[in-house]
Amino acid sequence: MPQNGPTDSAEIFDRALRRKRRDRAARRYEGFIREHMLEGIGERLAGVTREFHDVLDMGSFAGGFELPGASITRIDAGAAFAAQAGGVQADEDRTPFPENSFDLVVSIGVLDQINDVPGALSIARRALRPDGLFLGAFLGAGTLATLRSVFLHAEGERPVARFHPQIDVRAAGDLLTRAGFALPVADVETLTVRYSSIFSLLGDLRGMAATNLLPGTPPLTRGTLARAAQAFAERADPDGKTPERFEIVYLTGWAPDESQPKPARRGSAVASLAEALKGKN
Repeated sequence: MPQNGPTDSAEIFDRALRRKRRDRAARRYEGFIREHMLEGIGERLAGVTREFHDVLDMGSFAGGFELPGASITRIDAGAAFAAQAGGVQADEDRTPFPENSFDLVVSIGVLDQINDVPGALSIARRALRPDGLFLGAFLGAGTLATLRSVFLHAEGERPVARFHPQIDVRAAGDLLTRAGFALPVADVETLTVRYSSIFSLLGDLRGMAATNLLPGTPPLTRGTLARAAQAFAERADPDGKTPERFEIVYLTGWAPDESQPKPARRGSAVASLAEALKGKN
């Protein structure tokens, strides 16, 4: 597999920093959000009445995704996570696999941190055999709304870009279609977690390798952090805990195959909408 290259100046995320943050998180991994995603992926997989034998786990963290009887190839951008999972260190959007290599590809918790999301999805689609399944989950638009708000307040008239752009559920579905998946489905689930302080939240984000990866971001000052902490506390419920929102976007798509149902041809309906509405009047 190719080695990770330098960061392109046009890229959203600093690739070297992402590897560093993932290696740091591997030492004290906080995986409760990803565990929730794993449950969601498992529920969707349980509704599929077929067996999968060759699986690609794109962005494996330390592992976690299991499928009895299947052979699982794991890759992660972080060397420590890849080693813990028994996989290979590689960027998800820069690692082409031979076509028709897998009948299932999963990506759980990383698509929101990949520079070339369309590229990663295209790699997954080409790696799938015909009628192979892709399942993904990631943190989408609306995640960390409270944290974003308090930092905007804390930095006043000159806020620093500390949060990367997020993908909403509609755009996620479009990305599946753009990558060539058939029968694309995107849905979203809201998970609310309540924190006793902003520092508990920031600790969780460090532990799940979900902190800022934008290149060139200046470090937080003590004053900014203190004002953000105060604003976070002011948003607390009566019991002193502040709710924070995580929006989990789930993706389902299939590699095209002749056996799959086809959408009806436009104009092929037996009855027109106008005729159907006449009976309602």
